[in-house]
Amino acid sequence: MTSILVVDDSRLARNMVSSVIASLRPDWTIVVAASGEEALEIVGDVPPVAAIVDYNMPGMDGLVLAERLKERFSGLPIGLLTANVQDALKRKAEALGIRFIAKPITSDKIRDFLAAAGQ
Repeated sequence: MTSILVVDDSRLARNMVSSVIASLRPDWTIVVAASGEEALEIVGDVPPVAAIVDYNMPGMDGLVLAERLKERFSGLPIGLLTANVQDALKRKAEALGIRFIAKPITSDKIRDFLAAAGQ
């Protein structure tokens, strides 16, 4: 089973990202979570092919979640989805090997992330 993890505290954002992925990769299973904590619980031990995580979430932010996902699944391609386009945040994401995806969500941005992730 090919799965991708989508994590965002906004239901609208989760649905938008999921819809774009479903249109691009209709055979994939999309695993969604509303928080970093929930994502770590539901992802289990089978690595997804990629993860798209929101930065600004209550509790665990997207960078912390990305670090924990990379600890569990080394080499996992992760996209950090955010409206916070500050250079400092971009540098932190790059230092962790995470691709920065600026909101608003578009099909092109998701397609580019999947292509860069080898998917």
